[in-house]
Order: sequence, then C-alpha cells, then structure tokens
Amino acid sequence: MTLLQVMAADNAADVRVRTTDTAEIAAELAEHGIAFSRWDVLADAAGTDSEALLAHYAPQIGELNAAGRYEHIDVARIHPDDDNPEWPATAAGARAKFLDEHRHAEDEVRFFAAGRGCFYLHLGDAVLATVCEAGDLLSVPAGTLHWFDMGTRPDFIAIRFFEEADGWIGDFTGDKISAGFPTLDELLTAP
Repeated sequence: MTLLQVMAADNAADVRVRTTDTAEIAAELAEHGIAFSRWDVLADAAGTDSEALLAHYAPQIGELNAAGRYEHIDVARIHPDDDNPEWPATAAGARAKFLDEHRHAEDEVRFFAAGRGCFYLHLGDAVLATVCEAGDLLSVPAGTLHWFDMGTRPDFIAIRFFEEADGWIGDFTGDKISAGFPTLDELLTAP
C-alpha cells in the first residue's frame, strides 16, 4: 500500500498525518517540493527483463526526461531467494546501505515497477515516511535529508534516473535520527 506518515522529527510517536490516499500524499509532498505521481503497473514486471521493462515505460521515461537531464537510467532489482543460503546476508547488506540519514548532490528519482520501499524525508521539524509501491514515482530534490528502508525481506524493482553515473552515492550526515523511527515493516503493520 502506498502510505504517507508524517511525524515530528524529535518524536516519532507524534504522528501528524497518516494516509493512504494518493491525492493527499501527492498534495502533502508537493508542499515540500517533492514530486509524487503514479504510472500504470506492468502486470508481470518481475518476469520482465530490465531492457524490456525500460522499453515498456519508454513513453513515460521520455516525458519525464524530455529535457535530457537524466543521462543514466537503469533498473535496480532485489528479490528474495530462499534457495540461496547467502540471501539473508545479501538482503541485510543491501538494506543497511541507505538506512542512515544522507543526501545526494542530485535529485533522487525512482519509479517502483514492482514491490515497495520507504523514503523517510527529514524536512525541518518533520519526518515524512513515504512508502512507495508498484506504480509510484517519487522525485526527492537534491540536498534533501533522507534515508531509505527496503524492509527485512527486500523485494522491489525500481527504475532509477541519474544525471551522473555516481548520482546514487549518498553523503551521510552521521546523524542517527533514523534509529528513532518505525521501520518499513512496522509502518505496514501499524493500525
């Protein structure tokens, strides 16, 4: 489920907004300069290779990148593999990479073709936990403090847009704020 939960930055228990209404989510995020929209979902995205996935979304990608700003567009995939004994360590390592607060030198633009993940946007006195699922497009402006949780059992496919090949590299703040907020799994099971 697509979800937005707005919490006080100094007290995660102070929940100011919790909604699954995509129009409300888009409006709330827009107030902070964050673009949120939805694209149609390809029924078998998980069974579609990356090249075919990019070809399927070529019209939307072309519209988003009409100015040619994004020179590097790729597909990131992570799926559970219970037959691989190394999978739990691989999943934990992938998850840990972006769990701490960081920023990027360019916009972080992601389209979720399948699965889900949560962007936590630290905006002044609030943290906006934005759970994105299949069909969601989120554009986080350059310099925005945030962290990302893919959950304890990561499973998603995301089309990523970069101006530079190293645009995904985070500038970590050293602030451990993320430890005080509910995880993706906790957000999804909260009443």
